[in-house]
Amino acid sequence: MNTEEKYWSNRYQEKQTGWDIGEASAPLKVYINQLENKNQKILIPGAGNAHEAEYLFEQGFKNVFVLDISKQPLDTFKKRVPDFLKENLLHVDFFELSGTFDLIIEQTFFCSLEPTKENRNSYAKKMHQLLANKGQLVGLWFCHDLNKYDDRPFGGSKKEYLEYLNPYFETKTFDECYNSIKPREGNELFGIFIKK
Repeated sequence: MNTEEKYWSNRYQEKQTGWDIGEASAPLKVYINQLENKNQKILIPGAGNAHEAEYLFEQGFKNVFVLDISKQPLDTFKKRVPDFLKENLLHVDFFELSGTFDLIIEQTFFCSLEPTKENRNSYAKKMHQLLANKGQLVGLWFCHDLNKYDDRPFGGSKKEYLEYLNPYFETKTFDECYNSIKPREGNELFGIFIKK
């Protein structure tokens, strides 16, 4: 078990999962509700308890892949959603994943990585690599000063995020979220990025 896997497994065992709101977030539900192609291949990296995957599954999306470096939330998800395909639960390091996807949903994954330039550049590059031609990266990014918290979730600014994403993606939209849950109002950006 590597350092990252151990760290996250401990967080789940100790129930230190303050980022988990217990359901799919409203902005992502609104986005998912307007998707028409239910056959598209969707990845949710660093998915944790994967409420977004459960919501997608309930809406008839069957080609959904849930990835986490810790096995514990994947086991919990399988118990909660027993009909979800077991082979679509990926217990791997995001940076070691291969294959391509039509859509990648970002929900508190970027902010889980140590905020080094190397990590953040690797994130953008890997997202680009995993997306099919014209594939989309869609989701939520925390918008707060990195120094606001000493531990994960780390944040950043819209300007900083775009510096990492612009070389690889066209920005369709990236703005302050209008429908965040109350505790996150003013601290979330909703983005849709298209692979260049």
